[in-house]
Amino acid sequence: MGAFTVRLLDDKHNRLRALAQARGTTVNRLIDEMATLMLAEFDAETRFLMRAAQGAGKIDRGMELLRKGAGSKASSSTRRA
Repeated sequence: MGAFTVRLLDDKHNRLRALAQARGTTVNRLIDEMATLMLAEFDAETRFLMRAAQGAGKIDRGMELLRKGAGSKASSSTRRA
């Protein structure tokens, strides 16, 4: 486990302490949770950009698949009726 020091303005530190107390946790745990959320967001964005790059230039194929999917939904809802 790593440790690091963060310098914050006193007001910001006090507000984080109040937030942690309101959530029934510690400032350390609050910062850990925020880091986890930010890393998850970064990972999701990275995966999205990688997938977008893989699909670059494949707009026609993508539209074809969307039309095919929309057509199968329409036909399956017709069968249920």
